[in-house]
Amino acid sequence: MPIFEYECARCGLVSSHVVMGSSRRRERLGCPQCKSARLRRVMSSFAVVESESSRLASFDASKPRDDSFYRDSRNVGLWAKKRAKEMGVDLGSKFEATVEKARSGKLIKEMT
Repeated sequence: MPIFEYECARCGLVSSHVVMGSSRRRERLGCPQCKSARLRRVMSSFAVVESESSRLASFDASKPRDDSFYRDSRNVGLWAKKRAKEMGVDLGSKFEATVEKARSGKLIKEMT
C-alpha cells in the first residue's frame, strides 16, 4: 500500500494518504485541516544516510559554517577529527567517547 503526500490548494497543508488497491483509481481525498478536495500530489521528502567516515572525508575545515551547522549534534567534534586526521594525529578512544557523550547530550548533564 503506497503512501502519497498531497498539498491542499486552499490552506497549503501537506498531508499523507494511504492509497488502497493496485488500480490508478483513488477514492476522493480531502484535506484533513480544511476539508477541501483540491489536493495535488507532491514529492515526498527523503533522507540520505551518510557514514561518519564519508562525512569526515567531505568536510572542509577551512570553510565558515552557518548557525544550522552547529545545531546538528552529528557535527560535534567533526572539525577536531578532521584537523587531527590532516595532521596525522590519533586522538584516541577517550576523545571518541567524549565526542559521543557530547553528541548525545550526556556530557552537558555530567558537567551540571
